[in-house]
Amino acid sequence: MLSSQPLSLGTVTCLVLIFGLYATSLPTDAEKGRRKVVHVLEDDTGAVIVQTAPGKVITHRGGSITLPCRYHHEPESSDPNRIRIKWTKVTDALVFEDVFVALGLQQRLFGSYRGRVSLEQNGPGDASVIIHNVTLEDYGRYECEVTNDMEDDTGFVNLDLEGVVFPYYPRVGRYKLNYHQAEDVCKEQDAILASHAQLHKAWLDGLDWCNAGWLEDGSVQYPISHPRDQCGRKDTPAGVRNYGYRHKEDERYDAFCFTSNLNGKVYFLKRFKKVNYSEAVKACLRDGSVVAKTGQLYAAWKIQLLDRCEAGWLEDASIRYPIVNPRTRCGGPQPGVRHLGFPDLKFRLYGVYCFRKNEESVNGDVVKSTQGPRKSSKDIPMNTTSTRTI
Repeated sequence: MLSSQPLSLGTVTCLVLIFGLYATSLPTDAEKGRRKVVHVLEDDTGAVIVQTAPGKVITHRGGSITLPCRYHHEPESSDPNRIRIKWTKVTDALVFEDVFVALGLQQRLFGSYRGRVSLEQNGPGDASVIIHNVTLEDYGRYECEVTNDMEDDTGFVNLDLEGVVFPYYPRVGRYKLNYHQAEDVCKEQDAILASHAQLHKAWLDGLDWCNAGWLEDGSVQYPISHPRDQCGRKDTPAGVRNYGYRHKEDERYDAFCFTSNLNGKVYFLKRFKKVNYSEAVKACLRDGSVVAKTGQLYAAWKIQLLDRCEAGWLEDASIRYPIVNPRTRCGGPQPGVRHLGFPDLKFRLYGVYCFRKNEESVNGDVVKSTQGPRKSSKDIPMNTTSTRTI
C-alpha cells in the first residue's frame, strides 16, 4: 500500500538513483556493443568521477600517444586549483611506478618519463596525458587518479605497442638463463621480455616454438601451433603452454623477447667476399653503421618487410636472415627469421647485417638523417605505422 505521507528529500534521491540505474541498463542501438561504466552517487558531497576509454591505445616505439582520462563532479565544481591529477604505471605484480602529478599549475614528472610526458589540456575536465618518444618499457597498464579535497576516483588505460615477439637463447646454449639473465639478454638485443598478452598474440599470428622461455611476469611459457610428440604430445591442443611462475634465480630457460619500431634501417651489406665476425664489425663501421642486433633484424623483418635470402652475422655473433616471401632454398615454407646458430667467429662463410640510425637529436629536436645505405632493387622501404585507439 502506498503511504499518504509526503516523501523526504532522501527518499526522492533514492528513487531518482534507482530510476537512473534502470534507465542506464537499457542502452540505445548506438550504444550496443560498447562497454560503459556508470558511477552512481549516493549523496551530494562533490565527489569526482573519472572516465577512461575502454580497450587499449596502440602506438609504436618512438611515437607519441595520448592516454585518455576525463573527470567531472556531481554536483559541478569549478575550482581547477583544488584538483590533483596523478598518473601511475601498474605492473602485474602490483608494483606502482609514479609517472606524473599535477596540482593546479604545479607539475612533476618521475624517472624515465621526465621530459616526455605532458598534460593534453583539451578543455575543462581533461586529465589526459601525452607520452612522447614512446619506449619499449612504456608498454603496460596505467592508472589515472583525480582527487578533489577528500574525494577521488580512478580509471585505467592499457598502452600496447605494435611489434614482434621472438624466441632467444645465447651462444652458451639453450636453457641457460635465469629470469634476470633473460631480462638482460633481451635488452642487449634491443628488446624487452615479452608479456603473456604479446606472446599469445604472436601465437595467434602463427608463432610455433618448442622451447620454454621466460616472460616479463616471471612465468615460463611457449607457443605451439602444430602439436607434436616432442613438444608436449601430438594429441594435445594447440595453444600457449604454461609452466607457471618459476624461481627467478635458480631455474633456467630461454627467453621470449619483444621489440617494436626501429629508429633506423637494417640492411645487408653487399660485399664481394664473405667475412668472419671481426671483419663484419669493421665492414659495418666503415659503412657508417654497426652490426645489427637480433631484435633489430626481427623488427626489420616484421615492420620494414626486409626479405633477404643471404645469411649474415649479427651483433651477438649468430647467423640469421629474414624471409618475408618463402621460396625454394630459403629455409622452408614459412616466413620468419632463419637462425643458423653460432658458428666459429673465424669462419669466412657469411655476409653481415648492419644497422644505421635515421634520426638524431639536436637540441632536443628530432631531425631526420638524409644519409642512408645504398639502395638496390631488392631493398624494401620501411612501412610507416600509425598511432590509433581501439
